[in-house]
Amino acid sequence: MDDSSNGYHISFFKPTTPQALANRNMVLWLISVWFIAIFGFQFLLWVIEKPTPQPAYLTFQNVWENVEKDSPTSKELQEFGQSTLSVLGKIAIAEDEKMALDNAFSWSVYQLTTDSLRADFLLKVQEFEKLKADIESISDPGYIAEKQVLITEMASILGLSVMDVRAKIAPLELSSKAMKSMTGDTKIALPGIMEKYLVHNQSFLTDWKFLGFPFHYFYTAVFLLILFIGLCLLYCVKTDLLNAKLNIVD
Repeated sequence: MDDSSNGYHISFFKPTTPQALANRNMVLWLISVWFIAIFGFQFLLWVIEKPTPQPAYLTFQNVWENVEKDSPTSKELQEFGQSTLSVLGKIAIAEDEKMALDNAFSWSVYQLTTDSLRADFLLKVQEFEKLKADIESISDPGYIAEKQVLITEMASILGLSVMDVRAKIAPLELSSKAMKSMTGDTKIALPGIMEKYLVHNQSFLTDWKFLGFPFHYFYTAVFLLILFIGLCLLYCVKTDLLNAKLNIVD
């Protein structure tokens, strides 16, 4: 029996009716717009971006040569400690990299401590480490009090304000076992670690602010969402117009 009808056969890739053909072409066109909006912007960012160091990295570069040679001034040691703290304050740091940073930071603090006070300071750090390991909650009053004492003392040592966020995390990053010397492995690894966390790709698209947001954030988090909704609405409108044109009634 010859059956020239298509029955219920529907194929997106091989449309068999004018409506299906027009619908497929419209969907492909909308997907193309969405694809270009996403990946075209990412490609543009990749083309125009350039590595831009944070101020902490420039500070590190300025003092690293003398620190590596064990001949830094007190001011350079302060700036070195501050720059390592800028990285230690970041959330995602590999464990081996954190160990190197803790070693560099702890050593710089120890070097900045007056010779006559080093033994007492080392003992104070060891007692805080023991307290930190024993407490069940960071809201423990004794822990908070001892931490505040160290924050005040280390802010003075590093030339920071006690309100500086770096001063607030400083006691948590001190390691009594890593204070007396900076290892050769740390000296080898540190420049690469600092560059990894303190040099980021930037462009005018990431620096420019739009409606209070960095433009690249606004574009990806807000504009693309609005565009997607707009494309969905456009699809609905175009489908209704197509049905009217082809005299198709739902």
